[in-house]
Amino acid sequence: REGRAKMAAGSGPAARELFAEGLLQFLRPAVRQLDRHVHSVRESQVELREHIDSLATELCRINEDQKVALDLDPYVKKLLNARRRVVLVNNILQNAQERLRRLNHSVAKETVRRRAMLEAGGY
Repeated sequence: REGRAKMAAGSGPAARELFAEGLLQFLRPAVRQLDRHVHSVRESQVELREHIDSLATELCRINEDQKVALDLDPYVKKLLNARRRVVLVNNILQNAQERLRRLNHSVAKETVRRRAMLEAGGY
């Protein structure tokens, strides 16, 4: 009862635990949603990279088949540069998604730990 009185008064370890639990519950959905969005963007990046590769290959083929000399090399270089940037962004997103996964895991683990502490304390 004393712990509940302190919790009601907004002080003490029980109040901090309750606040931490609420904060974790608040953050978990945001982290999961962000993780889903990052995953979706990464899939789009892979698809974009495949399209860039296909277009670059097609431009090279067209350039070779033309009887009139068309200089498509600058366009192919631009496409390859765009592909390189897409790969770079994809790597950044992959690292961010891994950090989000670890954060989500930590939040879940901390929630279980805090819930067990609260239940053990009779709160």
